[in-house]
This record gives sequence, C-alpha cells and structure tokens, in this order.
Amino acid sequence: MTFRTAIDGLEKVLRTDVTPPKVVLVTGPPGSMKTSFCYALMSRYLKQSGEFGLYTTLEETVQSHLRNMESLGVDLSLNMQISDFTDLREVDAVVGPEDQTDYIAFIEKMIAHYKKIHGPKFKMFGLDSLGALYSLMENTSNMRKRMFYFFKMLRDNNLISLVIMERSADAESQLLGNEGFLVDGILMLGMDRSRGKLVRYLQVEKMRAVEHSMEKHAVEPRKGGLTVMGPIFETGGLP
Repeated sequence: MTFRTAIDGLEKVLRTDVTPPKVVLVTGPPGSMKTSFCYALMSRYLKQSGEFGLYTTLEETVQSHLRNMESLGVDLSLNMQISDFTDLREVDAVVGPEDQTDYIAFIEKMIAHYKKIHGPKFKMFGLDSLGALYSLMENTSNMRKRMFYFFKMLRDNNLISLVIMERSADAESQLLGNEGFLVDGILMLGMDRSRGKLVRYLQVEKMRAVEHSMEKHAVEPRKGGLTVMGPIFETGGLP
C-alpha cells in the first residue's frame, strides 16, 4: 500500500508517491470533504500497511467523528489512535486564562509518546484542524516561528502529516498565509460550479519531490470513502 493508492483514483493526480517526511496542508472551503479525505486516506493506508498513525480532531468529539465516517462507509483502522482533546478543554476551563494549556506542546508530547511505543512503524499524523488549534491558543505571538519548529518536529519524526486548514470558497486563487510557505505540499479540495452543477474536486497546488498533475480532478463520495475521478474539464471527466 502506498500513499497514492490509499484513495481510489489518487494515482491519477500523484504520478509518484509521497514519502516521509512530508507536511501536507489539506485546504478548502466548508463542505469540500477535507476531513473525510484525510481520515479515509489514513485509515486505508494504515489498515493495509500495518503501520501506525495518530489522528487529532479539534473540531468534534471522537464519537461524532466516527459516526460521520461510518456514514461514508469508512472503516476504522485498528492501527490509528484518535484524540479529540476533550479532556484538555475541560482542564483549560478549570485552570482559567492565567494558565492556558499549550496545545502545540501537548501534540509534541503525544507524538513523542507514540513514537516511543511504535518506533519507525509510526508513519502518519493528522491534525483537524489548524484553524481550531489557533483558536485554542492564547499566545499567538511569533506564530510563524512556532509553526516552523512545529512542522520541523513532524519532519524530524519522519511522518507524513496531513494538516487540515479552512479556506474560503472565494479565495481559492489567493496565496495562503505563512503555512503555505512552511509546508511541503498543498492539496486543495474545492467546489466547482462553473458547469451548472456542484462538483467537488482535488487539485495539487504544491508537492515537493513528487510528480503530479496540476488539473482539477472531480472527487465523489462512495462507499468506503472517496473516489478521485477524471479532470473536470475533460469530456467524461465528471462523475
């Protein structure tokens, strides 16, 4: 099992494989299935490879997340640990603003913990989402520097990291903030309305050391997760 075959049809977009270490930003507007894409990819990859992964969701509880994935027919890999940080939010509410939890430091400790347990089998990390992480942090000074070292830590642990970040639908052509310059890859999950119907698509905007298509490929939810179809502007490319 490889990264580019963990989602049906993804090999049409990625011509060579994504190998660790890589920090990949998965971005797009609400409803573009960023969470479903990342979770389905990680779950299938880990299930087939036998390696280990950590998925952290700050947007919802583990139970809510699993219900949503079950509705898509995405199986849970037994090799993936899911954290929702609910316990830390409760602690944060008790201690008050004068002693806010450092969530970046906590993620680093979690990764170090599972790296100690699983060693080189720990290959994938997912964060849902970067915007939620920012909203939990009281001290946002020197954010670019902090994210530089955070992403460096992920690479130092030889992980393929999928980091979800919201992006408004009317800003698809605009550059991202600091994150876009610090990561190794950017996958855009967008929604195209130019042909009279709504079509979700996947487009690679950046991917270091990987041969890839620059076209928008239609994405369709199907049982077991998502399927990447053909380029949306080619005849027969739409689902």
